Amino acid sequence: MSVGLLRFLTAGSVDDGKSTLIGRMLVDARGAFEDQVSAATRDNERRGGKGIDFSLLTDGLKAEREQGITIDVAYRYFSTDKRKYIIADAPGHEQYTRNMVTGASTADLALVLVDARAGVVTQSRRHAFIAHLLGIRHVIVAVNKMDLVNYDRAAYEKVVRDFQEFFAHLDPIDVRYIPISALLGDMVVTRGDKFPWYTGPTLMDTLDTIEIEHQADSDLRFPVQLVNRPPMPELTDFRGYMGRIASGRVSVGQEVKILPAGRHTRVTGIATFDGEKPSAFAPQSVTLTLAEDVDISRGDLITGINDGPEPRKEFHATLCWMSQRPMKAGARYLLRHTTRKVKAVVSGIEHRIDPNTMQKESGLSELKQNDIARVTIKTLQPIACDPYRKNRETGAFILIDDANDTVGAGFVES
Repeated sequence: MSVGLLRFLTAGSVDDGKSTLIGRMLVDARGAFEDQVSAATRDNERRGGKGIDFSLLTDGLKAEREQGITIDVAYRYFSTDKRKYIIADAPGHEQYTRNMVTGASTADLALVLVDARAGVVTQSRRHAFIAHLLGIRHVIVAVNKMDLVNYDRAAYEKVVRDFQEFFAHLDPIDVRYIPISALLGDMVVTRGDKFPWYTGPTLMDTLDTIEIEHQADSDLRFPVQLVNRPPMPELTDFRGYMGRIASGRVSVGQEVKILPAGRHTRVTGIATFDGEKPSAFAPQSVTLTLAEDVDISRGDLITGINDGPEPRKEFHATLCWMSQRPMKAGARYLLRHTTRKVKAVVSGIEHRIDPNTMQKESGLSELKQNDIARVTIKTLQPIACDPYRKNRETGAFILIDDANDTVGAGFVES
């Protein structure tokens, strides 16, 4: 029985075995084509190896293969009898943390790998913290390379204790721990016989059965992407509002509010690719028609009457700085929130967060690449945003500089 699509991120420090694990999953779960397996085997043997190198199924960039690392987010797709998967393989090096943020922004679950020999290291904590920061509420800590510590239970339990102590400083989430050997396949798809002391499910069984919350169960949030007017308005008075439902549900006859203006109206029609529908839900793309000819443009937000956010021009946020150029307090940027773009200024840096120790450093005047900090944002025009913990779609934003480069990813706190 299918339980739907699962988007998950693999993260961890360099050489923890992320690419090997994904390759193993693709092969053992029959998510890789035979020609891909044959090509990975030939490439490995050409380099002097024996058999298949599972990491070659995922490390597709030339620079990655030359260095033996992952430097960009690589997406892979496969399915089992129970559900479909989209995997984002994030880079392990600290300087590519910004890529990890990109991969985590749409993930439902984070799979954090830890080398059983090295234990929990700085980058393990950094990636776990970023996953938590980006609203991922399900984390699997896979203690990998257990074959290299002779499947020692004490090595596994030390990693569990260290992560439990780390997660104790964060809001409660669903964290699960599984010992594995990605190279040999133990506890990945099949159990093997190397873990008589571990009675939990395999990694694949866990992924197949874990239940994920969906945005369709949240309050209605519909960012308007395009206003559809006929080319000859004198022949028809049709006006539709196109976009993707970010969260919640909408029905014909429902009373709605238009933000930031705050006007009220009623939904009179919902058009999808399959024709007219009485209702729709996230993440469907639809065209809404409304009872009144109200002033609505791209970037406006359609919500329920009583559950919409209060539009504001100032808010606190956690910001991940991605640019090589430092961000200075008071700098001006273009802020993109859902389909809305407004001019904004980072008016203050409250403190920088050390993802390893969770300590906060105050008194800063600038942020450097990969810094994570709590900041104050002021916008020229109001935006209707939710706290990110409540709604990942309307609680996230990006900052764009004057060269049109994305320089920061932010998450509304309050």
